[in-house]
Amino acid sequence: MGFLDFLIRLFGGGKIQCPSCGAPGAIRAADQTIKCPNPSCPYFDSSFGRRGALRAAETTVPTRGDFHPARPVSIRYRNFQGQERTFTADADATVRKRNHLVAPVTPTGRKIVLSRDRILNLTEVEDALPRRVEPGQKSPTPRERQVLSYHKKHRTTSLQYEKIRAKYPNW
Repeated sequence: MGFLDFLIRLFGGGKIQCPSCGAPGAIRAADQTIKCPNPSCPYFDSSFGRRGALRAAETTVPTRGDFHPARPVSIRYRNFQGQERTFTADADATVRKRNHLVAPVTPTGRKIVLSRDRILNLTEVEDALPRRVEPGQKSPTPRERQVLSYHKKHRTTSLQYEKIRAKYPNW
């Protein structure tokens, strides 16, 4: 906007604090409508500017999709607000990353990250996921994990890698 700010103030506009959410930088237009840059505000306007349009694009989630998991698993989850949600995910494509599960969910197939601490049926979900190590089998040593991850990352092979792969085929 820049040098035309005085015209906006002259005709009733100008940057104000949003009366609904309190976000700074809202604009009162000439027709007395309020345009807020906060995407979670009822006065949010995606045409407010580049910054608002980018935030709106990041927060919108497609509501349609045709993702149908081959091996569905139901995940009951309590989010940070205390709301319980149930997600249907593909058990074969769900991956454990430290203290989280990364799972493609229906209906869109988008991957979401779920904290294991907040999953209410964690034992059922863990049992449905593919295992890297067979029950009763010891985990790979740190050196074996290093060799496995190196060759998987670089898509190479070696004699040592093939021996370790024979011990741990699902790694």
